[in-house]
Amino acid sequence: MEYAVIMAGGSGQRLWPLSRHGHPKQIIDLFNRKSLLRLCMERIAGIFDSQHILVVTNGEYADVVGSHLPELPTENILAEPVGRDTANAIGLAASVIASRSPGATMAVFSADQIIEPMEPLQEAVRKAIRFTGAHPGALFTFGIKASYAHTGLGYLKRGEEAEAEHDGIFRVEAFKEKPNKSTAHKYIRSGRYCWNSGMFVWRVETILKCLERFLPDNGVRLKRIGEAWGSSRRQEVLEAEFAELKKISIDYGVMERAEEVYMCELDCHWVDVGSYETLAESVGESDGYDNIATPGTLHEWIDSSNNIVISESPDHLIAGIHVEDLVIVHTKDATLICRREETERLKDLLARMEADGNARFR
Repeated sequence: MEYAVIMAGGSGQRLWPLSRHGHPKQIIDLFNRKSLLRLCMERIAGIFDSQHILVVTNGEYADVVGSHLPELPTENILAEPVGRDTANAIGLAASVIASRSPGATMAVFSADQIIEPMEPLQEAVRKAIRFTGAHPGALFTFGIKASYAHTGLGYLKRGEEAEAEHDGIFRVEAFKEKPNKSTAHKYIRSGRYCWNSGMFVWRVETILKCLERFLPDNGVRLKRIGEAWGSSRRQEVLEAEFAELKKISIDYGVMERAEEVYMCELDCHWVDVGSYETLAESVGESDGYDNIATPGTLHEWIDSSNNIVISESPDHLIAGIHVEDLVIVHTKDATLICRREETERLKDLLARMEADGNARFR
């Protein structure tokens, strides 16, 4: 049996005010009137039926995610009591799947990504499922063919080819964290590095054994959650154990330490939407002066350049005279204006809003 897991737990603070508490970035309908979560569902629907697709999300988003994806059974929306990073989101999903189908294969996707066209991904996922079927101990990931020397992403170093009968599959020789510009250029010139996509395929029993091996305390707690999942104590055990899990990513916790790690490379348009820069790259239209606006945003510029403008109101005009390098975002109850290079400070702004009694706008 094959399952897909969509990780959709990010709060989207760097996309405020579009993303809010109760309305996370995964369900913002900016992508041809579709959300990131809906686009992810469409990419994998050709491989997995809705009964075998699970979504792991923050507890406060569970209801809105469920209403956004009505085709999924309610029990397939897994609500994390607290955020504990990707190793534990994946561990929770694996534990739940194991309670249903211990011999299952599990593919992991992120709701934050744009991948076009979808066919290369679907083909690669099928290839990975076949490979892990023949190699049950394998952990499989996907590299993205790097189109430029990106300094905001992790990289995979491609090793030797796995086997002749599995064309295009390689061992992962190393995981590299976000490099500086000169190192990123060296990676690109070598031809052996690609971007780390954060997508995976493996047998459920394999990833659970890896979690028990590399993160033993977490492994014990996840096992308790899985054992209680079909009982009346499910929620009680989940809340008690999940909060005590060590917060750690799957890359740090498992992938960088495991021996049997394999990959194939995807040659496609791929964007991890985590900021206004990447959002504009995905849905923006440039006017020739590097002013980028989302479709449906009314705007007028005089002597202005390199601005990003987004409005949720189709009848609201945003106009600028002699301004540059700004992000301007208009919603029905909040407007953001900041320098493009200062968007990392949005988390500080949200903390200030709460301290000043404006938490209702978060």
